[in-house]
Amino acid sequence: MARCAWVNADPLYRAYHDEEWGRPVRGDRELFELLMLEGMQAGLSWYTILKKRENYREAFDGFDPEKIVLYDDAKFLELMNNPGIVRNRLKIAAVIANAGVYLELKKRGISFSEYLWSFAGGEPRVNLPKSAADVPASTPESDTMSKALKKLGMKFVGSTICYAFMQASGMVNDHTRDCAFSGLAPDGQTMV
Repeated sequence: MARCAWVNADPLYRAYHDEEWGRPVRGDRELFELLMLEGMQAGLSWYTILKKRENYREAFDGFDPEKIVLYDDAKFLELMNNPGIVRNRLKIAAVIANAGVYLELKKRGISFSEYLWSFAGGEPRVNLPKSAADVPASTPESDTMSKALKKLGMKFVGSTICYAFMQASGMVNDHTRDCAFSGLAPDGQTMV
């Protein structure tokens, strides 16, 4: 089966590509988790984070912002000593701070999902790039999302991170045309 060129032979990575990447995610908590994991990826590969995703979920209490916002110095130290995650002081602190921003939006009656999806126009955009070389690292939409999230006080939400998040959450479908999951067959005909 043809897949996007970035996918390696690991069954975990293939399952992620085939079953998750580019499929619309609408839940507030699911989007929070995904955005936090994309931030953890900064300077690393998604494959590295994906292999540690279950460890992150356990370490960060299922990415429950209500619990994360209460983390104290002892919990921070526990995270810094956790060999199952990438132990980056700034990234861990960012997740804690970002949980506060998430809860502030909720307190104001703003759905995290609706807020984030507004930067994509509310519906998935299918790009059908010819190859990975045709996929941008950022777009005007991810620039706008990044600026808005930073203005709210979020960290590790640069435009490149936001675009990777938009791809992963299905706001943008960047499966390449030769990929079986793009909606097109390799010859460009629509698959039924």
